[in-house]
Amino acid sequence: MTDISLLAKQAAQAAKKLSLLSTEEKNKALAKMADALAEHKDDIAKVNEKEVARAKENGLDAAMLDRLTLNQYGVMDMVKGIREIIELDDPVGMSRSLGTPPSGIDVKKVRVPLGVICMIYEARPNVTADASALCFKSGNAVILRGGKEALDTSLAIAKVLQDALESEGLPKAAVTVIPDPDRGLMTDLIQQDQLIDLVIPRGGEGLIKFVTENSKIPVIQHFKGVCHLYVDKDADLSMAYDLIENGKTQRTGVCNALECLLVHKDVAEKYLPKVAQMAADKGVKINACKNSVKYFDNATELKDDEFGEEYLSLELAVRIVDDFEHALDHLDTFGSKHTEVICTDNQDTADLFQRSVDASVVMHNASSRFSDGGQLGLGAEIGIATTKLHAYGPMGLESLTTEKFVVKGKGEVRA
Repeated sequence: MTDISLLAKQAAQAAKKLSLLSTEEKNKALAKMADALAEHKDDIAKVNEKEVARAKENGLDAAMLDRLTLNQYGVMDMVKGIREIIELDDPVGMSRSLGTPPSGIDVKKVRVPLGVICMIYEARPNVTADASALCFKSGNAVILRGGKEALDTSLAIAKVLQDALESEGLPKAAVTVIPDPDRGLMTDLIQQDQLIDLVIPRGGEGLIKFVTENSKIPVIQHFKGVCHLYVDKDADLSMAYDLIENGKTQRTGVCNALECLLVHKDVAEKYLPKVAQMAADKGVKINACKNSVKYFDNATELKDDEFGEEYLSLELAVRIVDDFEHALDHLDTFGSKHTEVICTDNQDTADLFQRSVDASVVMHNASSRFSDGGQLGLGAEIGIATTKLHAYGPMGLESLTTEKFVVKGKGEVRA
């Protein structure tokens, strides 16, 4: 039986050592980790191939299979991600002065690691490397609890990373994979509030609700990604076509794919026939409001309260809105605070949209598929927060740190 308390204790001890490493020491170890993954890419891909075959036999759905699959190119993407993290600024130790109050003491805030990060995820073996590298660079230890579908691949990746760490004289407990997918162990894990500082679940809405409801540790929440594209009356319709095609069809089983299209009534007649043709060509199932259903063959009509679904497949909701305010009302009701996009040539409308919409990423004339840590300049992301404490949106290195007060005096005492 896996001793969760022991693993958490070992990770906490490792975190103390990592917090004292210099940027140069961390980057050297990360380079070893990247090189080791590249060297073992064939072995990791073979392990994953067996898991994918087993998952297909067990009827795993297409979206989960997409996330589970990790071939040699996927391993090299992880290697690339680690090497990009090496080039990123290290947030640990960054400081900002708060000045000198009347007492004469010198006050500043300094960035420090959080400590131990617990990642709970489903069929995403790449998370094992991405999360390990991000946590390590930010001075944190990580405990990884992957789903049973990807457990063998995750263990294979972790073994390579741990060997690289040990070759640098660093504790392998800095990267810990729970070797047993038993759900009872996950419950035990998220009760370790004396040893683990933050839990980041990545997966379906059911998993995140379970973790949120049962954890004694603060949880980064991201229940689902219901991303919208709003095509304004002043939109460039050719651009709007490109945005819906890329956002919906480039990759469907990811949280930054578009799930709903909102179209201003003034441009619906010109724009929606092109969308209908794209849907027919790409095999996209359409669920449309009563005013837009006529533009599509074989569309399912949705009632006004039936929007807000995360399809994660070639399926799209479409709604014609009366005006800008109607679009905002829809987003307030059905948005998931993930990513919302406006297509318009009216800068004032775009500015108002970006100020008004409550989402962690709000885009103007850009594909929702850019809502990703790597695409936004963070390097590999560890997760996406759709609540506002302590992070909002894709989380990179800085989101894995906090600030502490550092005070220097010359013997001052309080009057």
